[in-house]
Amino acid sequence: SAAPNLPLKFFNGVGGFSQDGKEYAIILNKDQWTPAPWINVIGNGLGFGFQVSEAGSGFTWSINSQSNRLTPWSNDPVSDPSGEVIYIIDDETGEIWTPTPLPIRSQNSYTIKHGQGYTSFDHFDHGIEHSLKLFVPKEDTVKISLLKLKNLSSRKRKLSIISYTEWVLGTRREKTAPYLICDIDKESGAIFAKNPHDNEFSNQISFADISQINRTFTCSRKEFIGRNGNYANPAALKRASLSQKRGTGQDPCAVLQTSIELQAGEEFEMSILLGQCENTDLARKLTLRYRN
Repeated sequence: SAAPNLPLKFFNGVGGFSQDGKEYAIILNKDQWTPAPWINVIGNGLGFGFQVSEAGSGFTWSINSQSNRLTPWSNDPVSDPSGEVIYIIDDETGEIWTPTPLPIRSQNSYTIKHGQGYTSFDHFDHGIEHSLKLFVPKEDTVKISLLKLKNLSSRKRKLSIISYTEWVLGTRREKTAPYLICDIDKESGAIFAKNPHDNEFSNQISFADISQINRTFTCSRKEFIGRNGNYANPAALKRASLSQKRGTGQDPCAVLQTSIELQAGEEFEMSILLGQCENTDLARKLTLRYRN
């Protein structure tokens, strides 16, 4: 049968349709996986969109989903890696987890809902209730990840939230990585990236941002993942803050980190942005507009 309080139609042991048929809900209990990635494709009339699986993996594109990928597309049906990850750290214990089943899977259950134009992840872990909703506005070229955290433990919690974005800005990361230029925008604090060697999209400005003003960042994937690290255990998450590295030719990514305190019972909401615009002014306007 389905999870408690969630009666589903045509439930197959892992997923089923909501009563009104508008959502497909997937419930992953301990050690449960779907037989292959179950994906939602989300986009708007401006040619901007992303795909996301029940594990939280996927990629984002703008204008052309083959030749202008913002983040890596994977055709691996087994490992389902992701170039976009949100991490949460307990600053007092050093424990690291993710609100999505990958890259760090917990023993607790996840409820994933694929709807028309959005996908949501609900999960309880480490005394924190997580709600993550991914969507694209109809009129703007930006992906929004709306993260809500509620402290259900009986004590104050100090948490860090990290957004990791692996840039492609073209077809394949192996081809584009050496040429990408990444920098922090002084006015907005967002990370801007561009590929000046791309024939068709060289004028486009890609951006990654979070809604918190206090932040540290890095544009170096080597620093973040580390020599022997991986997505489930990035080296940078063992350090207090990021190095503020930027520039070209350094295995480019966009990592933004912020810290929060949550009293017992307190709820917190933030937005994580990923988008692309025709110039820096538009990119700056979008980041500032969607911070709230």
